[in-house]
Amino acid sequence: MTSTFDRFDSFALSGTAVVSARNPFFALRPLPLAVALLLASVVHAQTPAATGAAVASTLSEVTVSASGLQLGSSDMATPVTVLEGDELWHRREATLGETLHSEPGITSSHFGAGASRPIIRGMDGPRVKVLSDGAELHDASTVSPDHAVASEPLLATQIEVLRGPSALVHGAGAMGGVVNVLDGKVPTVIPTKGYEGSAELRANSGAREGAGAFALTGGAGNMAVHIEGAKRDASDYRVGSGWAGGSKVPGSLNQTDTGSLGLSWVGDQGYLGVAYTRQTAHYGLPGANHSLEDCGVQGNQLHCDSPAVVASAGHGTSVAAHTDVPVVDLLSERWDVRGELRNPLAGFSVLRVRAGSTDYRHHEMEQGVVATTFKNQAHDARVELQHLPVAGWRGVFGLQTSQRKFSAVGAEAYIQPTNTRKNGLFALEEYQWNAWRFEAALRHDRQTVKAETDAVETSHHGTSVSLGAVWKFTPGYQIGTSWTRASRLPTAEELYSRGLHLATTTFERGNANLRAETSQNIDLSLRKTAGDTTGSVSVFRNRINDYIYGRTVSALNGLQLLDYSQADATFTGIEGQVRERLSRHAGVTLFGDTVRATLAGGGLLPRIPATRFGVRLDANWNAWEGTAEWLQVARQNRVAAFETATPGYGMLNLGVTYRGGAPGQPWQIYAKANNLTNRLAYAHTSFIKDAAPLMGRNITVGARVDF
Repeated sequence: MTSTFDRFDSFALSGTAVVSARNPFFALRPLPLAVALLLASVVHAQTPAATGAAVASTLSEVTVSASGLQLGSSDMATPVTVLEGDELWHRREATLGETLHSEPGITSSHFGAGASRPIIRGMDGPRVKVLSDGAELHDASTVSPDHAVASEPLLATQIEVLRGPSALVHGAGAMGGVVNVLDGKVPTVIPTKGYEGSAELRANSGAREGAGAFALTGGAGNMAVHIEGAKRDASDYRVGSGWAGGSKVPGSLNQTDTGSLGLSWVGDQGYLGVAYTRQTAHYGLPGANHSLEDCGVQGNQLHCDSPAVVASAGHGTSVAAHTDVPVVDLLSERWDVRGELRNPLAGFSVLRVRAGSTDYRHHEMEQGVVATTFKNQAHDARVELQHLPVAGWRGVFGLQTSQRKFSAVGAEAYIQPTNTRKNGLFALEEYQWNAWRFEAALRHDRQTVKAETDAVETSHHGTSVSLGAVWKFTPGYQIGTSWTRASRLPTAEELYSRGLHLATTTFERGNANLRAETSQNIDLSLRKTAGDTTGSVSVFRNRINDYIYGRTVSALNGLQLLDYSQADATFTGIEGQVRERLSRHAGVTLFGDTVRATLAGGGLLPRIPATRFGVRLDANWNAWEGTAEWLQVARQNRVAAFETATPGYGMLNLGVTYRGGAPGQPWQIYAKANNLTNRLAYAHTSFIKDAAPLMGRNITVGARVDF
């Protein structure tokens, strides 16, 4: 069975059809089958018998905060992923990337247990913007995948993933998408009974992890106060059976502490509040190869002054030369100001303000001594003004500004200190006409990046535009489409990096002559929101001129020389999930995604996610709920130069929940078992896939109460 699944990665995408190059029975595969189910349900809906039938069920509508116009999820022109409530609580993991990685079209960078960013449609790093309730998070996670995202999933109340026109208002550089993490640290309402809160405890067997979180909001009159906190303590995690490196990943420990205190004034027309958040983290960096510390570059060739341990080209061997694994000691302190005023001026419905100031630093420790210190001091502000309909058009416009001072000092200071200033203007408009909804977005950005050591300054600017439409052509069905032309400006790291980076086993060289990227993206989706069959399927094609990427030009003893280069690239893919209701108490879901990323001339981009598909059964009975899921990840053998293929794998996951409590004070206990077959699995998207396989069999148990 494994070899059959592994062959599934040979897909050819043509329009909205998916054809297997090796297997003529592609219609039996879950993702094409999901498309067929949706199309069949569309035809069925047009028949006289179906037209008069009662709707069996309807997907719940969720307001998307980051949409700019507070739209419902079904009104978005492009796919949107929203995790909230029970689904969010049960999917939360230690990092933001691992929390989202099982959603169609979303994977994670996976750098051990402490650092993992979301990857959307094959794009990561600065192409995926992470927000905290609409304001950009400032940490060092876009610099390198071994740096953690300064966000705690246990404290999130909702997580949104956007693409297309609405994502454009948050930054033209977010070509992959925008991840908006909502929280309650700035209260927006006074609790009806004077207080409200929640508490949760959980434990995981795979890493001997214990974690807990609480949140409490109280208020009276016009004042509200909020306090929240989370703590996690996890040891090195176990991997699947058969790994030559042992049963655990050395140095994969993860310890975090997060706390917030917020205060708001809440009135009839809005609110204004401030919050302070402090996060500390202590996590390991598996795979760092100390034997390469004396390596350097001569021209386009690597050389090492001392003998190095040759890293294995196969899977199952750690590339670390010593057992002393570096650890990151992180501290992030952030101030947030949030406010909203309804009906501020004649003709305008809402004024929104977001501002933040971040003081971030992390030490990379080796044998208890600080080897390198990364600092990021940043502030940002964003103002939005939403206007009332004018000739049928309703919209929002605003401005955004930020400044970021980034520095690295020490043995791995491969990036010189830089000062980045950004300013942007944006507008988003929508128009409703019968069963159609149209939207258009426009944004212009300017950026200056100054390299402090070389006293060199580069400037870039770019204009982006997006058009989208949603057609609800029959009750419960809709088609969405969008076209986006966007510019992404190069980051300071892409411009000015130069030096050895042991965490990713690379020597990185920036390019101060990089130009802005220009992408043209087309997205088409079919959604069904009511009836026994519900779900969505989307296809996309993203053509990017002057795509910036780390091109490996040579390798020695496992070390790669990585040059930031530009070439035209094309990303093409399909993603979706479809649920069929089997009875009042059960349903089955088919889901999957695939993306292909090629360079002009036929080359391939590195670390592109493998094709995935799966099936999930869900059931409920009285106070009980349960799920059983099989996820199959195909072999990834479409690799770039100096990159190795990754074998496919399958995972069996189970979950069960029991609910109880009185009205207003619900509680639940839950358990989930992941990778029950203890399969040895590697994440192709990871720089350290051989040194840090995915977690093996593990069981999480937890309890949560709301009051």
